[in-house]
Amino acid sequence: MTVIRVVLADDQELLRAGFRMILESHPDITVVGEASDGVEAIELVRATACDVVLMDVRMPRIDGIAATRAITTELRDPPKVLILTTFDLDEYVYEGLRAGASGFLLKDAPPPELLHAIRVVAAGDSIVAPAVTKRLIDHYLVTAATPNPELTSQLDALTPRERDVLLEVAKGLSNAEIGESLFLSEATVKTHIGHILTKLQLRDRVQVVVLAYELGLVAPGRPAGPTSRQP
Repeated sequence: MTVIRVVLADDQELLRAGFRMILESHPDITVVGEASDGVEAIELVRATACDVVLMDVRMPRIDGIAATRAITTELRDPPKVLILTTFDLDEYVYEGLRAGASGFLLKDAPPPELLHAIRVVAAGDSIVAPAVTKRLIDHYLVTAATPNPELTSQLDALTPRERDVLLEVAKGLSNAEIGESLFLSEATVKTHIGHILTKLQLRDRVQVVVLAYELGLVAPGRPAGPTSRQP
C-alpha cells in the first residue's frame, strides 16, 4: 500500500491537530509535518518529502496563496496543494488556482470529503467537480474573468475533439461523464486530456478550467459552449 505523505499548513494549532487526528486514523495517509505560517510551509516542503499540502489561505508572514505559488513554481517535483478556505474567502479561490493549487476545500468539509480530496490529488487528478467548488469559482470569476483574445491562439493546437473534451472538463465533469456526453471510452477521454495538457502546457485539470474561463469559453450562468459530438 502506498502511503500519502501530507503537510499541514495552518496558523491554528487546534485545526492542525484535528486534521492530523482525522488523517492518521487511515493507514494510507500520514502527516509528515506541520507549519504555522507560509514561510514555514515553504521551508518544510523543501526539506520534507511530501505528496500533498493542506494550505490555509490566511497565515502570518506569507499567506497561503504566495506559499502555494512558491511551492509549485520553485520546486522541481512539487507536491499537490489543496487550499483550505471558507465561504467568505471567495476572492482567494481563483488566485489560488492560478498559483498552482490542485483544488480547494472548505475548512468545515466532512472527513470523508477531506480524505477523498487528498487521495484524488495525490493520484494526479484535481478537485474541480464538487458543487461547492463550482459555486465558488462561478461567484468569483463572474467579476474577475475577462476574455483575453490573445489567449485564443493557444487553442489552434487542439483538434476539434480535443476542444470538445476541454469544454467538458471546464464544466467540472469526470472522465466517465465526459465519455458519456461525447460517446467516448473513458480511456480515450484520458488520452485526449493528456494531449490537451501537453499542447497547452498546463499542469492539470484545474488549469484547464482556469484557461477556459480566461478565454471566455465558459462563464457563470451559461454552458461551456456546444460540442461537435463527432467521432
